[in-house]
Amino acid sequence: MATSVSRRSVLAAGAGAAVGLTLPAAAAHAGGHSGVSVGFTVNAATLDGGEQVTSLTLATGRLGRIDPASLTTGTFSVHVKATSPVPIAPGDQIFSEYDLDRVVSGVRLDRHGNIVVELEHGEGQAGASTLGYIAGKGRNVRLVLAYTLVQNLAFVVDGRRRVTVQEFVQGRLVNPEVDAFGYRVSGSGMKYRLYSPAERSGRRPLVVWLHGGGEGASLPDNYYDNETTLRANRGALGFATPQAQRIFSGAYVVAPQSTSFWLEDGDRFAPQILEIIREVVRRNPVDRDRIYVAGCSNGGYMSLKMTTVYPDLFAASVPVCGVVESLQPGGPTMITDAELRGISTPTWLIASRDDDTVPPEPNTVHAHDLIPGSLLSLYDHVIWDGYQFPGHWSWIYAARNDPSNHGTHLWQWMARQRA
Repeated sequence: MATSVSRRSVLAAGAGAAVGLTLPAAAAHAGGHSGVSVGFTVNAATLDGGEQVTSLTLATGRLGRIDPASLTTGTFSVHVKATSPVPIAPGDQIFSEYDLDRVVSGVRLDRHGNIVVELEHGEGQAGASTLGYIAGKGRNVRLVLAYTLVQNLAFVVDGRRRVTVQEFVQGRLVNPEVDAFGYRVSGSGMKYRLYSPAERSGRRPLVVWLHGGGEGASLPDNYYDNETTLRANRGALGFATPQAQRIFSGAYVVAPQSTSFWLEDGDRFAPQILEIIREVVRRNPVDRDRIYVAGCSNGGYMSLKMTTVYPDLFAASVPVCGVVESLQPGGPTMITDAELRGISTPTWLIASRDDDTVPPEPNTVHAHDLIPGSLLSLYDHVIWDGYQFPGHWSWIYAARNDPSNHGTHLWQWMARQRA
């Protein structure tokens, strides 16, 4: 279902801004600095609670050899303003737009001689995240992010010149994990992201990740970004990490994005997801006996749905905090008891007891009771690295390969399954 209302917010603006620098002749003489213009990238990382901006990289390498001793946390001030990419209806609320100063936690040089301005970040950090959550739509969106960088103190170049940059020009948002997934659109128009393993000789497994309700499109606003599926949480990214790639001996990872939300019409979306799987299999050396499906919340429901509609397709299924019963009073059951009893795909269900969005007893626990031979990891809370997340966010455990059964962890179990 929709991710919690404390979701993430921001995105890189500065459409197409250059990340180089302009150095007029006036700046070339000793002590000169007027007119220097430097571009910068906005660097982000997807934490367990969502993507955050962690630093800015200034393209200063061509200015000359910068003395690192002349750089301090007081050299630069950083301000950011984040706004919604779509109109917010009267009475609706977005969590959150913001307009604030970022705390500079460090300044250093990278191996190219570029200045890296480190920014304070971490779980629960205000003004660092890259997604906003629109309450009335139940959707995460990439907010338009405008960074303002001001140099307070000159830094030393080539041992003698003191340089003060006059203009900073914002460039693109950089997240290496997210950027490793290519952009694709299926024949039916459903967008998806695809990670290809470094080693592609021989047949490789395929992991299908199905997002939660908050990461679908909002087509009434013409908002269909093919982004939030990888930025809202580490669900798909986890399977592309070096650890997971070693366990799966190199795997393709595909993350389709719903044109709304999976629960709206699972019967309609199932063949569209199958179409994407077939496209990936047709174009890449995929082992058809090692196709795995996993998903969270809405995607947990859709993972179950896919195994009821296509019982022979998947080697394993991992529904995380998935919906089985209707979340609306008197609504229809999403996966019937007969369908659950008929699932033959090896299934490992995951949830947390304190999930107040998709209560585990009538959903995950009920499914476990009926799916033949299924495994269940039921946590008391969602806590990672000492930080407690909302109980609905049990996908964090799946993304970190934490669930285990008799000493075998989730990813190792998945990798052993064959259709």
